[in-house]
Amino acid sequence: MNENNQFDTPEQKEDDFNLYRLIFKYLIYWPWFVASVIICLGAAFVYMRFQTPIYNVTAAVLVKEDDPRTHAMKAANGAIEALQGMGGLSMTNNFDNEVEILKSRTLIRKVVTHLGLYISTVEDRTFGYNTPLYKNAPVQVYLTPEEAEKLEGGARLKMIYTPEGKLSVQAKYMLNEEEMKEEKTFDALPAVLPTPVGVFSFTPNDSILALMKAKDKPMEDIRLITYVASPTAVAKSYGEGLSVEPTSKTTTIAQIALKNSNKQRAVDFINTLVAFYNQDANDEKNEVAQKTADFIEDRISIINRELGTTESQLADFKQKSGLTDLASDAKLALEENSKYEQLRIENQTQIRLVEFLRDYINNPANADEVIPSNVGLKDQNLSSVIDQYNTMIIERKRLLRTSSESNPAVVNMKTGIEAMRHSVQTTVASVLEGLRITKGNLDRQASKFEGRISNAPKQEKEFLTISRQQEIKAQLYIMLLQKREENAITLAATATNGRIIEQALPDKYPVAPKKKIIALAALILGLGIPVGFIYLIDLLKYKIENGEDVQKLTAVPLIAELPRCKKPAQGAIVVRENHNDIMEETFRGLRTNLLFMLEKDEKVILVSSTQPGEGKSFVAGNLAVSLALLGKKTLIVGMDIRKPGLNRVFNISHREHGITNYLSDPEHTDIFSLVQPSDIHSNLDILPGGAVPPNPTELVARPVLDHAIALLKERYDYVILDTAPIGIVTDTAIVSRVADFCLYVCRAEVTPKVAYQYINELKAEKKFAKLATVINDIDMTKRKNSYGYGYGKKYGYGYGYGYGYGFQNNKKG
Repeated sequence: MNENNQFDTPEQKEDDFNLYRLIFKYLIYWPWFVASVIICLGAAFVYMRFQTPIYNVTAAVLVKEDDPRTHAMKAANGAIEALQGMGGLSMTNNFDNEVEILKSRTLIRKVVTHLGLYISTVEDRTFGYNTPLYKNAPVQVYLTPEEAEKLEGGARLKMIYTPEGKLSVQAKYMLNEEEMKEEKTFDALPAVLPTPVGVFSFTPNDSILALMKAKDKPMEDIRLITYVASPTAVAKSYGEGLSVEPTSKTTTIAQIALKNSNKQRAVDFINTLVAFYNQDANDEKNEVAQKTADFIEDRISIINRELGTTESQLADFKQKSGLTDLASDAKLALEENSKYEQLRIENQTQIRLVEFLRDYINNPANADEVIPSNVGLKDQNLSSVIDQYNTMIIERKRLLRTSSESNPAVVNMKTGIEAMRHSVQTTVASVLEGLRITKGNLDRQASKFEGRISNAPKQEKEFLTISRQQEIKAQLYIMLLQKREENAITLAATATNGRIIEQALPDKYPVAPKKKIIALAALILGLGIPVGFIYLIDLLKYKIENGEDVQKLTAVPLIAELPRCKKPAQGAIVVRENHNDIMEETFRGLRTNLLFMLEKDEKVILVSSTQPGEGKSFVAGNLAVSLALLGKKTLIVGMDIRKPGLNRVFNISHREHGITNYLSDPEHTDIFSLVQPSDIHSNLDILPGGAVPPNPTELVARPVLDHAIALLKERYDYVILDTAPIGIVTDTAIVSRVADFCLYVCRAEVTPKVAYQYINELKAEKKFAKLATVINDIDMTKRKNSYGYGYGKKYGYGYGYGYGYGFQNNKKG
């Protein structure tokens, strides 16, 4: 009740959150919580025991910026820039591209294959996780990467290595979607195991075995498990665990992180990854220089052979002709002619170089290859065009590493390359035509001086011709040797693309499994499972258990909660005079609340319930005794005329006379002659129901009932009507017209919640002027009830369980 003597509604009760009741609702099940927490923590311990620790290894790599010369060449060609702007091309290395290359599966697969990571061995332990063995396995297993790549679902080899050197192998693998199994024992190592999927080889790790034998304790059988998977699948797995992220937005430093069960394996992986990344980057940078070196080597080989042949011809000619010196009159002409011959030699050299480049460019096999540069061309425009073409070829190959031929950027790049290749071909043709024109001019000038020496001996002419060829080839040979050295210096001076600034370093503690988080989760789960289980049980319960259930179902005031007690020897009256046991106190509380709700002239109290067996007769009888003990003249009337129950409650033997006799014949019956005095207290009288009539409903509907109640009210302070279950028959609803107050009884663990909600209909339809409810037969031996109500041996006023109501299994009227 609130401060205004009004009972709270369900909405108000929901707002009055009782934390104490909620805590003790679950606290009484503390053994469940203890057991659940112990089980969950034990399961978490076992789980962590069988989980391999995972360590995080990190390193930092500085990704260098592009070569400024590349930007300069870009700026020099406006047409290329326009094409790049339309196609979204980029000729520079950017940080995002380098990060993607570092994480590419192709690069990771190289690392996996190089380190043999597609083969992993662990120590088979009985209790606990299998310890990973990296480079320290007593027995090393090998399968070629090509054969491993063909494995359908990988292979699993379970091995037992004995101190005597014997090895037992049990191999399982998939073949044509069918699991195959092979077993074999080797007396000594090394050994091989041929299978349809490949040849497995086994070799002893002498250093590890020697270290194990050096220990004081004797060696035991070593149990190992080796897993073999395809390098591509392993590369994919490592790629998922690899993280490459920039350290900030203003730097080109990438932090590489890898999670792995073995620290040294992760360190080796990261170091090898960076090494292969630099190697691939250097190979791309040196592609032009390497092609130039190959071109120079080919030309040196050819010129060397030609020069040897020319020198041999000159030596043979001098020996054959016996030449000693030229005539003095031809000396001056020869000197003048030699100047033009020098120019002709240089011109011829350039023509030969341009022709070599023309043939190389026009060769279909070199369509997608870079063009040799820096071979001695004097035409700067041609050299610049060749450098720009080579730059575009290299960028296209770089884009193809991370994209396909159908990528718009690649398509646009290919268009630009074709246009640039045509420009190179045009420039080569133009330069070659200019050199030929220059050659014609030089030939005409040289012919003037050749006429002046026409009288020279024929042998001298031949000598000069051979000498000229020798000089041309000698100069070309020297120039090629010089270019080869320059190109070699360029190859040697190439810097790596990525520099490690923080060496790979593993964390001190594993990042998984997170023991504290798992333990906390297990603790929360251990506490949550009982809570959820108890909550689910509460949801599934369809019968009323205690007053809390009643308060949730109805806004009708709950004025008493009666505990379960033992059955008396006779009858069902548990309230006695001059006793202060628990039942006396609970009925005193019921009496107090009832009188508080009744007005001065309100005397008729109707007691009913939803269905039989809920204890309404027990409640009515003991309530009547409690009122009588208060000094009030009280009469209890058995209005359940279909199935009278007061006879059992008060242990009455005369059942033939009662209220039905008066209702049937009021003119010839004195109602007060039917009243029986109670042997419990002088203030308590009993009016039994009497014989069961054939028409009970019509009988209580007559006005004679109103007259009877009026007569009884004149003599008694309170009249209690023990009626039939209102949810079963309509008799009680008809009798309600003469009642001032209705006490609705429900029984713990008997009354269904759905059936009990009929009380809400009674309130909504206002069939009773005043309505209250009481819950009967609460089992106080259940701790949830003893905690909630305080009636137990520890939490009440010291009341025991010596007296009470014991109709647990009997129907009560």
